[in-house]
Amino acid sequence: MRTLAADTTVGNPIANIAIFAVFVAITMVVVIRASRNNKSASDFFTGGRAFSGPQNGIAIAGDYLSAASFLGIAGAIAVYGYDGFLYSIGFLVAWLVALLLVAELLRNTGKFTMADVLSFRLKQRPVRMAAALTTLTVSLFYLLAQMAGAGGLVALLLDISSKAGQSVVIAVVGVLMIVYVLVGGMKGTTWVQIIKACLLIAGAAVMTVLVFAKFGFNLSEILGSAQETVSKSSSESVAARDMLAPGAQYGGSETSKLNFLSLGLALVLGTAGLPHVLMRFYTVPTAKEARRSVVWAIALIGAFYLFTLVLGYGAAAIVGPDKILASAGGQNSAAPLLAFELGGVVLLGIISAVAFATILAVVAGLTITASASFAHDVYASVIKRGDVDEAKQVRVSRITAVVIGIMAIGLGILANGQNIAFLVALAFAVAAAANLPTILYSLFWKRFNTTGALFSMYGGLISTIVLIVFSPAVSGSKTAMIPGSDFAYFPLSNPGIVSIPLAFILGIVGTLVAKDHDNTAKNAEMEVRSLTGVGAEKAVVH
Repeated sequence: MRTLAADTTVGNPIANIAIFAVFVAITMVVVIRASRNNKSASDFFTGGRAFSGPQNGIAIAGDYLSAASFLGIAGAIAVYGYDGFLYSIGFLVAWLVALLLVAELLRNTGKFTMADVLSFRLKQRPVRMAAALTTLTVSLFYLLAQMAGAGGLVALLLDISSKAGQSVVIAVVGVLMIVYVLVGGMKGTTWVQIIKACLLIAGAAVMTVLVFAKFGFNLSEILGSAQETVSKSSSESVAARDMLAPGAQYGGSETSKLNFLSLGLALVLGTAGLPHVLMRFYTVPTAKEARRSVVWAIALIGAFYLFTLVLGYGAAAIVGPDKILASAGGQNSAAPLLAFELGGVVLLGIISAVAFATILAVVAGLTITASASFAHDVYASVIKRGDVDEAKQVRVSRITAVVIGIMAIGLGILANGQNIAFLVALAFAVAAAANLPTILYSLFWKRFNTTGALFSMYGGLISTIVLIVFSPAVSGSKTAMIPGSDFAYFPLSNPGIVSIPLAFILGIVGTLVAKDHDNTAKNAEMEVRSLTGVGAEKAVVH
């Protein structure tokens, strides 16, 4: 039996691919032009701190609004209603937490990477190693989600239902990502993110207006129609859902409610520990420009998450959850299918190209962050003890980008078919447990020491990974990564409710039991610099 995906792609794959090819060609030209100015490690890692506040704000939105935001959340709302919108709320509130707690302080204290901040007043080598490891782990989890999104999207566009065909697509996206980073560095990646953010927000805005127009610009009509469509579903479990009330996905049992609480905790606290988002604040020249970029980012991100509410319920009303779930891309196909219903082949091709642009831009940002962390924190600072020139740092970073790209392709193939927003929530859980406690303690607790940092980072990282491995996300259910096995000894799909408090407690325990000597001078310097930005503009890499 042919699915909707097949019907929408007959005769149109060439148009879909052509639109995407145009985007790749344009952005590749931009990346090559930007790369001509990459003369130093600072140029490659932070774009030479040459971006204005508005430019960086748009790029931050481009980095933050991933495939999870566009494909995953729209799909979750279309299928689960109210519970799906919790992802939008969580991601937006998380961004506000990151801005209020850590963003400007980190930018004032650091140079290139998160590890620069964490090692400012602690022992350099062990803290940098731990921070680099957590950065690489978070980046890989996030990359895994984006790659899975690429597989699902092309499955829909080209009706590629075989896992082998989707695996080839994931590999192509991975190769493109590697090329962007190798050629353009942070400058090229930032311009790709700026272009992508403009396209994504414009595309979502156009679709939102079209959905509103279809229902007489009445939000109540959209919500009511969505509920009516869901009630006519051929699946009894779907038809029984109340799309306007909580509980469709996270309700019914105590375990499910705990799962929701754990998810919310991971989403709200995770952003403040995401290295690829925090690294964007190092690309502006002054603290004032950092604040300007924050204003732009909040406005764009907030508007986009309001769009997802309309797009999700619009997809439920116009397309219906049955057709969405039956399509080749599953939940992640809700937005492209809605685009096809609203504007036919042309809008489908444009929105699909925008979704691909989203994936490419985010994976490029993740890769530059992870490779910069390894080159700057592990190779230059730990292995070479600071005795290395900038050219070698950049060379090591490029080699690391290739390795990370290959790993991301392999993991993306393994995770293909999972809901992207759910996969990103796992990355948020790792970031919240492994990075956030140490960042906050380093900035605000004078007694905090190296042992506390290592306890918190390694404890948070290990506990999160172990709980994820033994959770229903990996085995024990039809939608798990390894559906044929069952070693789901931990009942929650997201481990945040256990691993995040544990990491905070371990940071306190490690600090209190250790006999590390306080560096009063460094503490005072960090406090002044983080609050005022004095010295940040002259920070260089050694």
